Amino acid sequence: MHVRATNGLAIASMVLGILWLYWVGSILALVFGYVARAQIKRSHGQQVGGGMAVAGIVLGWIGIGIALVFVIGAIVAAVSYDEINSLPSNGFCNVDRYMEDPDC
Repeated sequence: MHVRATNGLAIASMVLGILWLYWVGSILALVFGYVARAQIKRSHGQQVGGGMAVAGIVLGWIGIGIALVFVIGAIVAAVSYDEINSLPSNGFCNVDRYMEDPDC
């Protein structure tokens, strides 16, 4: 009876995909997952862990997607803040008017 070894990169990919570690884990999960899948295919049945590698890849892409949503949200918020504060005050106290008259 032959015992097949679980690919270590597949395990690492899945764990990093779960932990995400401020999106660095997501990137590493993708790298390790794709490398693990290639190693498992080349092993001709000597290694297992393809499911863990795929799980790490999926979780890695989810983490990257969430990071992109946060970055886009931050950009939209920054642009919106600048636009709101650059509008004429029309009698309301916005940042520009406050700088001229703090009692507005």
